[in-house]
Amino acid sequence: MTQLIRLATVKDAPEVLDVTLRAYEPIRELNINFLAATADLQLVTNNIRRNLTYVLVEQEGQIVSTVTVRPPWNDPDHFSPYPFIWWFAVDPVYKQKGFGSTLLTWVEENALRKQVKAPAVYLATAERHPWLVSIYERRGYEIFAERDHDGEKIVYLRKILDETLYRIIENKEPIVSN
Repeated sequence: MTQLIRLATVKDAPEVLDVTLRAYEPIRELNINFLAATADLQLVTNNIRRNLTYVLVEQEGQIVSTVTVRPPWNDPDHFSPYPFIWWFAVDPVYKQKGFGSTLLTWVEENALRKQVKAPAVYLATAERHPWLVSIYERRGYEIFAERDHDGEKIVYLRKILDETLYRIIENKEPIVSN
C-alpha cells in the first residue's frame, strides 16, 4: 500500500475532524477532558492554520492518521522549549496496523530532528489513561513532569531526538568552540 505523509491543509479539516473524533471515542468514554475529543470544525481549521498538522494518507486518498506539532513559540502555555506533539489520532478502522507509528516516527525523525533540528519533543496525556503512557514509554518517551489540569493529573513525556544538542541546550555539557 502506498502511503503519503504531508502537511494538512484547511481543505482537509472535515476529514481530520472525522478521524480525530472517531479515534478519541475511547477518551470520551473514559471521561477524559481532552480538547481533541470534542473538537469541532472551526477548532480543527484553526489548528491546521496555526500549527503543523501532518496527515498520513493511504493509496485511495483517505487520511488514516494525523498528528499536530505545536512549536513552542506558538503557545504561551508551553513550559518546555521543545515542540509539543498534540492531537495524535489514528482512524479506528486502521488501528494497530502501524499507521500511527509510521506517522509519528516520520514526524519525529524527519520534520523535527532533521528539518527543525529539535533536540527533543514532548507530549502529554492523562495519567489514568489505561494504555497511552506505556505506549509512549515504549517509543522512547520518558516522564519528566506532572501537572493537575482541571482536576485531571496530566503526565508530560519527553523524547530526546538529538542527544548532543539536547545536552548542550540543557547545559549538561559545555559548548566547545574551535
